[in-house]
Amino acid sequence: MGNDSDRESGSLNDFWGSEDPVFDRKELLDIDLVPTEDRIIGRDGEIENVASSIHPAVKGQSPRNTLIYGKTGTGKSLVAKHVTQSAQVYSIDNGTEMGRAYIDCTQTKTETRVVINLARALNEPEETGISIPVTGLSTDVYYERFWSILDQLYDVAIIILDEIDKLQNNDILMQLSRAGEAGKLDSCKVGIIAISNKISFKESLDERILSSLQDREFVFPPYDANQLREIMFNREDAFKEGVLSDDVIPLSAAFAAQEHGDARKALDILRNAGELAKDDGAEMVTEDHVRNAREKANIDRFSQLLEGQPTQIKASVYALSVLADQHSDREEFATREIYEMYQNITSDSALGIETLSQRRMSDKLDEQVFLDILGRTERVGRGYSSGVTNYYYLLEDPSVVQAVIHNDTRFSELERN
Repeated sequence: MGNDSDRESGSLNDFWGSEDPVFDRKELLDIDLVPTEDRIIGRDGEIENVASSIHPAVKGQSPRNTLIYGKTGTGKSLVAKHVTQSAQVYSIDNGTEMGRAYIDCTQTKTETRVVINLARALNEPEETGISIPVTGLSTDVYYERFWSILDQLYDVAIIILDEIDKLQNNDILMQLSRAGEAGKLDSCKVGIIAISNKISFKESLDERILSSLQDREFVFPPYDANQLREIMFNREDAFKEGVLSDDVIPLSAAFAAQEHGDARKALDILRNAGELAKDDGAEMVTEDHVRNAREKANIDRFSQLLEGQPTQIKASVYALSVLADQHSDREEFATREIYEMYQNITSDSALGIETLSQRRMSDKLDEQVFLDILGRTERVGRGYSSGVTNYYYLLEDPSVVQAVIHNDTRFSELERN
């Protein structure tokens, strides 16, 4: 027994002590990393715009509220984090106490949770004497403690609300934008940087919020293939020298350019390609690794989108994917067509899924449009059929959609059939 244990321990020691044959600084491929400014490519104008909005804050004055729009992977969060970090450092030289906090609204969706997380992020309990328990207080009390924290510790606070359209309501915007005017804060000024993938986000805000927000708006365009290549070449030192074959970065950039200039996708593909090469024991990362990594990145992304979704939603999305598979010459399908396929799927007794009405199934599809899982267009008929018909389409390849949904044990039965 002792000898076996010694051999096992020695084997693990060899493993832990071994050098990574592929990656040198893998963290450079992490999309959440805020790199130095020389590694931020193609966003000089956007950096200047956001910086100009919050510039008064470094001297303790009120910053402008800012709305940033753009598709996924266009550098919105990266620029907001970089600019606010830089401003916070610079504010020290001006004798300004600046606080900054970042909230991912895909994870923190309710007003109460946002206030709790902001208060906990900005609090220094040994200085304020204020505790922020994760539960147990009313929303009003959390707000009272949050305002007190800001006034005690900061001259100005910058709050980044990322993917703000995922919030259940916009009450937090009302509270933050009107805090000074409403007498909630005595001395601290608050600036908001709200980030959304949806350029129509402001249409959801009522007039009171729009009036108090008085924001500046910036749209971040997608990266082009050249910029994506430059972004990845700029982080090439994430890998060991000589590990990448010549076509790896251009191919990764080309794939990401097809995905609306998504730098997040580009870095995901590059990282996954390296991991696949490492798993294969390959000496170099090749074009084949990139192609396989692209498929893995697509599946991982869609898995995250569908994670925790109810079975009925998976059934309706699955029905659309089957139609797209059967009719490769078409992209969009009417609600009626999807419902017929949905009925076929839910009628399978092995699945044990209730068949909803067409109206309720359509509501499920609309939810997925809002979450960027599906796309939708509207067509107005002519003559007797002059009503509006919704047509839905996948934003991902049908094979990827089906691979993800088949991971649900209930739908794995359907796969075998």
